[in-house]
Amino acid sequence: MLFGVLKIEFGGGGITEKLKTRVDEWGVWGALVLGVIFALSFCPVSAGLFFGSLVPMAAANSSPIVFPLLFGIGTALPVVLFALLLAFGAQWLGTAMGRVQVFERWARMGTALVFILVGIYETLSATLMLI
Repeated sequence: MLFGVLKIEFGGGGITEKLKTRVDEWGVWGALVLGVIFALSFCPVSAGLFFGSLVPMAAANSSPIVFPLLFGIGTALPVVLFALLLAFGAQWLGTAMGRVQVFERWARMGTALVFILVGIYETLSATLMLI
């Protein structure tokens, strides 16, 4: 599998090209739809952390403003940084991803070679121990 001799397809499940094209055609409204989907996918976890952990902690420490404020900043900061990275670094990100893909291919091939050589070594050493 690492050498690419055996291929296993797991089917769809990701974003299809058709959906990507449709979102691109919608422009700003497509970005809004993606943002809503993103928020809905992470909102239950965030709400659970907020109401299950933060509110009791804020009540116990008599800090109804500071803890929720820090929580809001902490949860928004990664989203803002990711948005800035996408907005200002799309070309750089494309170049970096190209380099990562090249490295990944060579690393995968090297790992496959190491696994095969270790397998041959272990098979021969186990066979020789039986003789």
